[in-house]
Amino acid sequence: MSDQARARKLADRIKEIAAGTLERQVKDPRLGFVTITDVRITADLHDATLFYTVLGDEAEQAETARALASATGLVRAEVGKGTGVRFTPTITFVSDAIPQTSKAIEELLEKARAADAELVRVRAGAAPAGDADPYRKPAVAAAPDEDGDDFGDHDFGDHDS
Repeated sequence: MSDQARARKLADRIKEIAAGTLERQVKDPRLGFVTITDVRITADLHDATLFYTVLGDEAEQAETARALASATGLVRAEVGKGTGVRFTPTITFVSDAIPQTSKAIEELLEKARAADAELVRVRAGAAPAGDADPYRKPAVAAAPDEDGDDFGDHDFGDHDS
């Protein structure tokens, strides 16, 4: 086991090495414009997952995935040379879902904005369905009756019979 700071430093170094290797040394024509977005490494430093994005349609993304799969050995060898660790971690490329997720979130936000604008438009000419003030108001207190209490003519048994 290693500490998290060391794992993070190694992950950052792997990201730099992998990006440089893909840019300068991999000559596969299937490889599109790839960006390494993140590297996650296990606590034992034996497995590294490299997340990437690539521009293009689904066919270009699939071709790039195949090119990355074939370049995994070269990238791992360069990572081993560049990091100097005892055990070079295995490399796995995973397509990053951030662009698709952010696009879906943007679409949902646009729908929410349209619904808010529609609500504002509907509310503009709206009037209350009932009275303007629907709350009951307290009854006006009546004047005391002739025996001096506010209970009217009810006999509550408070006098001698």
